[in-house]
Amino acid sequence: MGLTPVANDQIATIVTHLEMVERPKPAPIPPAPLRLVPWKQPAPDAYRALFRRVGEPWLWFSRLVMSDKELSAIIHDPAVQIFAVTDPRGVEVGLLELDFRTLPDCELSFLGFIPELTGKGFGKWLMAQAKSLAWRKDVRRFWVHSCTLDSPGALGFYRQAGFVPFKREVEVFPDPRLTGLLSRDAAPHVPVLGQPASA
Repeated sequence: MGLTPVANDQIATIVTHLEMVERPKPAPIPPAPLRLVPWKQPAPDAYRALFRRVGEPWLWFSRLVMSDKELSAIIHDPAVQIFAVTDPRGVEVGLLELDFRTLPDCELSFLGFIPELTGKGFGKWLMAQAKSLAWRKDVRRFWVHSCTLDSPGALGFYRQAGFVPFKREVEVFPDPRLTGLLSRDAAPHVPVLGQPASA
C-alpha cells in the first residue's frame, strides 16, 4: 500500500480494459451529417496527420514513434480496418480503427474525433458504426482499452455502449510533450512537470 513516485519526465495512467462478449442486438445507426470512408493502405504520413489531429488532446503518441515500416506493417495489414470520418465537405474529422488480427477477438484500436467535434453527440453514431463493422460472423469478443488520460466521459461512454470492464493496469511512459513528439500545449488537463529533453 502507498504511493509510488513517478519521475517528472514520465506520465502514469490507469488503463482499464473492457470487453463485449455477446453480439449486440441489431439497432439503427443514429443519424449524423458524417461519412465513414474506408482507408485502404493509407500513406503513413497521412495516417499520422489524422491520428495526431484526433489524439493529441489525449496524448495519443503510440503510432507517432513508429518507423514507416513498423506503422505500415499494422495499417496495411488486411486484418486491420481503418476508416476516416469525413464531414459534409469531405474533410477528415475523425478516426476509427478495428483490429481483427487475433480472431476471434476484434480490438477497437482507436475511435475519436478532432477537438472541434468532441462532445457534440457524434460518438454514439461512430460507436454504432464500430459495433456494426466489428461483429462479423467469426468474431466472439469485441474489446477496447481506455485510460485516465482520455476524456473523463470515456469509460462511461464505453460502458453505455455495452462494454464491461475486466482488467486494470498502470502504464508509465515518457511525456511525449517533453520529447517534442507532441506540442507542449497538448492535453492541458495533464500537467507538464519536467523540462524538455534539450533543456
